[in-house]
Amino acid sequence: MATVKLLADDELSPEARVIFDDIRRTRQSDFVNNFWRALAHDPKTLGRTWDSLKQVMAPGALEPKVKEMLYVAVSIAHGCSYCIHSHTASARAKGMTDQEYAELIAIVGMAAETNRLVTALGVAVDDAFLVDPPKSGPQDF
Repeated sequence: MATVKLLADDELSPEARVIFDDIRRTRQSDFVNNFWRALAHDPKTLGRTWDSLKQVMAPGALEPKVKEMLYVAVSIAHGCSYCIHSHTASARAKGMTDQEYAELIAIVGMAAETNRLVTALGVAVDDAFLVDPPKSGPQDF
């Protein structure tokens, strides 16, 4: 359950209304989800978050479906049920198949397991994986 009232359109401040209008225009939909309605209590945070999300999720080197799938993976890792559901729906709307979703879930599960194992074992990062590996040279003993 929300910890704040989810604001209806007629309860928005003028600043929040402008942002909701942009959300609708950008998404080409009249639907504004509960996340934005909760954030509408603080138009500064609402605006900053919406602007950042638009920039990050805008067309770029990664396909929109891939961006949504990455969002799902991080949301799973952070345990955000709301984000898992909203971004899974968005990824499906952008063409994610059931098979892709199953593979995504398998990768998230495998990464979680191996991350915990390598952390528990204290495994050092191989020099081959470093951007700037240490140079080999004479050893001072």
